[in-house]
Amino acid sequence: MFGSGKVVSLQRSVDKADLAARTRQAASALDSLGIGEGDAIAAFMCNDFPLFEAQCAAALLGAYFVTVNWHLRGTEAEYILTDSEAKALIVHAHLLAEIGDMIPAGIAVFVVPTPDDIAAAYRIDAASCAAPDGARDWRDWIAAFAEWSAAPRAARGLVFYTSGTTGLPKGVFQHPASADQAAVGAQVGDIAYGPRPGMRVILSGPCYHVAVNHSARISLSNEADLYLQPRFDAEQFLQMVETHRITHAHMVPTMFVRLLKLPAEVRQRYDVSSMEQITHGAAPCAAEVKQAMIAWFGPILVEYYGGTEVGISHLCSSEDWLKKPGTVGSLTPNSRVAIYDDDGQPQGPGGIGEIYVKTEMVPDFDYKSLPDKRLEVERDGLISIGDIGYQDEDGYLFLCDRRNDMVISGGVNIYPAEIEAALVTMDGVGDCAVFGIPDAEFGESLMTMIEPEDNAELSETAVREYLIERLAKYKVPKFIEFRKDLPREDSGKIMKRRLREPFWRDADRQI
Repeated sequence: MFGSGKVVSLQRSVDKADLAARTRQAASALDSLGIGEGDAIAAFMCNDFPLFEAQCAAALLGAYFVTVNWHLRGTEAEYILTDSEAKALIVHAHLLAEIGDMIPAGIAVFVVPTPDDIAAAYRIDAASCAAPDGARDWRDWIAAFAEWSAAPRAARGLVFYTSGTTGLPKGVFQHPASADQAAVGAQVGDIAYGPRPGMRVILSGPCYHVAVNHSARISLSNEADLYLQPRFDAEQFLQMVETHRITHAHMVPTMFVRLLKLPAEVRQRYDVSSMEQITHGAAPCAAEVKQAMIAWFGPILVEYYGGTEVGISHLCSSEDWLKKPGTVGSLTPNSRVAIYDDDGQPQGPGGIGEIYVKTEMVPDFDYKSLPDKRLEVERDGLISIGDIGYQDEDGYLFLCDRRNDMVISGGVNIYPAEIEAALVTMDGVGDCAVFGIPDAEFGESLMTMIEPEDNAELSETAVREYLIERLAKYKVPKFIEFRKDLPREDSGKIMKRRLREPFWRDADRQI
């Protein structure tokens, strides 16, 4: 469960041996509450040492571990805690005030004081960081118990709740893999994350994302040092790489864009030659962005395609990407893929449609409490995670966009990801989101919201002229809006759903 090494969060550090001891104490403590095989333990936390203690303790007990997106509020957080049937909740102090009234009765709640590094990263008031009077402090509580000494129970795994553009979050309960399937999954994980003895890994994204969590677990279980960046900041990331001689990272394309937007003199200030592998996925990466990252860091980028419901179905080395720019790779061992058009007809090379896959990493899964939703995503034994794309004649997969993000305007399919990829390369554009809004004549019209870089002077005219030079005219958004800050997940990914909702709230349809 734990290899040698340490876990570091800026100025705080814990040896893995101490983390393992606290994990065994946590298992004994949770066992005293009657929590065991098949039960669920939830965490509503930023990345922190106690998160790993609770997660690994759940594994010892044969319990499910539910990592809740701590940005959620109100009914969504309440729904997940209720739907997962969590028996215990571990929560950071500053987040308790946000969801305290929404915690279902009967859940044992344990509070972790919010550390200074997390408080500073998110500008949290000091008064909110201490455990409130009467709350059970997680560290104090587990310290009273002896270390768990029984054999680990049958592992149940993790539960991740995924949100689409509509509806309640869906809890993905992954079925355990057989020994042979697990061996194939480990082989895929070795390629995707590149673990080796002595590696030094930086974790900049939140562990409520399945791929980030997997990166953390690989780092914890191997001979490795794991460095937590409480919140992604581009220059701080480079500082940490240089200072700690980081070798491995898991990133998302938004982070690439922020790194590349740094002034050249800032980027050149830091030595990143220690980096051996950058694993990325979770969203399409603009070709210009990936090309620039490879030019800077070298051919060390490994891209994956997959999802919580299916694991990793495709992998792409930098060498393969340079031969086929834009691809997300070829099939992983024993995986299958098929593309179906809107009429359910299989597509050959070049045919665009919905992507369905199956892997050995996740042999099967259930949506907690939503069996009908599970049936909706399956076709011929394969699973769709909602992406549109195509394969070339060599079997390499290319993405167009998310199915629910696709805009149909005047009967024409438009993929916002293509427009965003072009727009993000414009000088002065910090980031952007493109989506469809109701249009009485065309069904939908394109809207883009742009977050300008500091001190940038942008205009609607300049944006349109830039895009017209690069895209077909019908792909140029009809509406352009500038916003100082776009709503984001902790990884930096824009919450497009939140931007889209106000435009559709009073419509009698959602597409």
